Amino acid sequence: MNNLPEKLQKIVKAVDQQIAPKLAEIEDQIVYNQAKVLKAFQDNDVAEADLNGATGYGDDDIGRDKLDKVYAQVFQTEDALVRPQFVSGTHTLFTALNGNLKYGDTLTYLTGMPYDTLQKVIGLTDDKRGTLAERGIKFSYVPLNDQNLIDYDEAEKILKRDQPKIVAIQRSRGYSTRKTFTVDQIKEMIAFVKKVSPNSIVFIDNCYGEFSEKHEPTEYGADLMAGSLIKNAGGGLAKTGGYIVGKKELVENAKLALTVPGCTDEGATIGNLHDFYEGFFLSPNVTGMAEKGMIFAAALFAKMGLNVTPAWDEKRSDIIETIIFNDPDKMIKFVQEVQKNSPIDSFVTPEAVHMEGYEDKIIMAAGNFVSGSTIEFSADGPVRPPYAVYMQGGLTYAHDKVAIVNAVCDTFFNND
Repeated sequence: MNNLPEKLQKIVKAVDQQIAPKLAEIEDQIVYNQAKVLKAFQDNDVAEADLNGATGYGDDDIGRDKLDKVYAQVFQTEDALVRPQFVSGTHTLFTALNGNLKYGDTLTYLTGMPYDTLQKVIGLTDDKRGTLAERGIKFSYVPLNDQNLIDYDEAEKILKRDQPKIVAIQRSRGYSTRKTFTVDQIKEMIAFVKKVSPNSIVFIDNCYGEFSEKHEPTEYGADLMAGSLIKNAGGGLAKTGGYIVGKKELVENAKLALTVPGCTDEGATIGNLHDFYEGFFLSPNVTGMAEKGMIFAAALFAKMGLNVTPAWDEKRSDIIETIIFNDPDKMIKFVQEVQKNSPIDSFVTPEAVHMEGYEDKIIMAAGNFVSGSTIEFSADGPVRPPYAVYMQGGLTYAHDKVAIVNAVCDTFFNND
């Protein structure tokens, strides 16, 4: 990074000084969460033999069952389901919903319209095959107010009108420019739902959120929560999989949806348990490194005059930084430069294409060790106004910093 233009070197130096106190806060968070995970490993007597996994039906897989207990303890829930059979975060969320909704039930999103891939599995697009809608499940949502926050007056009307079986809360922003909801905000949402619609199940989409704060939504009354192992919880080592945590009956319903009646405790883990255990153990630190990288990015882009969210000094509740370019060419160029600064496939040039589950063309930089892993440094976004890039992840702060500075240099300074 010594060959940077002098102007950029000065900006980077100023950013380093500016964000130092915030990075120290993240270190405190990492230690807090690491202690929590370590205690769960110790309390459940995790042994070397638990890392081996099982083949075939996966009968009597002690390591798999013990990992469920570790997750349940960390997230303070009655039960957990951690499996390699989940093919993505979207599949994990769908399984949790599908297992707990029946014909005639209503699913209501409290946090506005869900993101693109969830819209497809709910059945809000033209193709209804296999969707919740095809199964006779109704859908409604509460529009966010002008500040992109929960409109509690409107929410009360909709919840009382629809009497939803499940009220869903999406923690992260998806492909929108609203802010991620913090755990404190989600705590308030949960209390509101319990008061207004006490028979509803509160379900949290926790993708990108694990260990990004000291506390999790399940500590404050969420009934069910799900996430992906190729995001935070897998610590960069998990090569597939997802998790569902919550009340025992609700998790059991999800097991039925994932498998079949009579086989809910089956499913081979093969060689995945070692990665799942070690990845979860590393997750507090890896998530903290990713947050540090996004704090650096926020401060750097703000000094360059771009709109970013969250700001470098704002409270964070996930590993995503949104950078608004307002220029499709600059947006595409930056994503391509991110790819150039990735450890894998750095020679590949991303192009905007139509992807399954999305309405607009998507451009995605993801030169990662695990395909599609967003706990690893990556950047993507739909090519539509305001031409925002959603940057996330980073196994190390050092890589994030080097890659971001190089990408900024080649995007904004190469013609200077």
